[in-house]
Amino acid sequence: MYKKVLKFRPRQYWRIGEHEAWFTDMAAKGLHLSKMGAFVHFIKGEPKKIRYRIDVSSSKQISQEQIKLFEKTGWQYVTSYYYFHVFSSPEERNAPELYSNLTEQAQTFDELDKKLTMKAIISSVTMIVMICTLLAVWFLDGTPTFVLVDGLAIQQTGLTIFLGYMNLTALQAAFSIRALRNGLMEGQPINHQAHWISSFQFNKILSFSFTVVFLVSASIPFIQLAKSDTQTLPKSTTDLPIVRLADVENDPAFTRVVSYINDEVDWGNRYTFKWGPLAPAQYETNESGRVPGKKWDNLGGEYAPDIHTMVYQLSVPALAKNLIDDLIKKYDYDANPQDYMEMTHPQLDYLIVNDKMLFKDVLVAHNHVVMFVRYHGEAELNSLIDNIVEKIYLISE
Repeated sequence: MYKKVLKFRPRQYWRIGEHEAWFTDMAAKGLHLSKMGAFVHFIKGEPKKIRYRIDVSSSKQISQEQIKLFEKTGWQYVTSYYYFHVFSSPEERNAPELYSNLTEQAQTFDELDKKLTMKAIISSVTMIVMICTLLAVWFLDGTPTFVLVDGLAIQQTGLTIFLGYMNLTALQAAFSIRALRNGLMEGQPINHQAHWISSFQFNKILSFSFTVVFLVSASIPFIQLAKSDTQTLPKSTTDLPIVRLADVENDPAFTRVVSYINDEVDWGNRYTFKWGPLAPAQYETNESGRVPGKKWDNLGGEYAPDIHTMVYQLSVPALAKNLIDDLIKKYDYDANPQDYMEMTHPQLDYLIVNDKMLFKDVLVAHNHVVMFVRYHGEAELNSLIDNIVEKIYLISE
């Protein structure tokens, strides 16, 4: 009974001389080529001295006439992969080369050269579009740190890196086949004993590395989806590291207002938990309410404050200041950047406030946690900051 041995197929399928030398070396170790697919299939047997040659065609199928023609000269058909067809012959048979005329052999590369060139052009254009799209995602809003921490662009970045590797492979294939064709036209035969070990090992590592990048980045959205959760914010006090509107207002008459309900969630009074590789704990909340009988000092109408909180527990604390800057850019709503003033606080690493709008913005950082609070109401700024400090210490120590 034959024993089958599988080996990883080298990605650089166009390296004809190196493949021929590899198959020959494997046969000398008792591993005889039988099939090329996702893996290379070898049959284990007696070590033999076997020569291998690869013919090129414009089709992935080789004609029976071509197979019979080569059989007459001592070459047995073994298998095909892509546009390459492998033949073998025992060394003692001393079979002549598949082509005695190098110019004739070079002409067999013409159609493949055109196909690989077109594939490389299409791949390169696609790559340029992907890079432009990725750059827009990262830099169009001028908030690259926020994009990084949010995590949604990491998948597209990993995919672009992987496609860049595929594009590089397509370009290498096109240039290599053309160089091989031109060499044959100039009378330079294919080196059937080309050194293959170092290039095969290097490309195996390279292929594995980029595949890991692709798989890891592709898994991120699924992990984020599995870990994300949105619920109606409880009316009672919770241990969530968020600023509650009732604590800021500190008015016994305060009551919460139901906003709009969808999927059994009150989206005006909700909290969302999200996960990201660089911010494994992210909280976002909205809360709105009113104080019956109380009027806005300047706006008129019933007093109806609201608050929006965003919390990021970072895995890289050094990102904190850049994240604060990006949050200001993303949510400034055309506010004057000069209105955001940096202040000092004994319990915080960073404190930036803006109380010159209809709402008050407070951005703070402590250790590895960043918190952004947008409050629309008439409570004192210091009261708001005190509540933020209390909540951020729940997860920053």
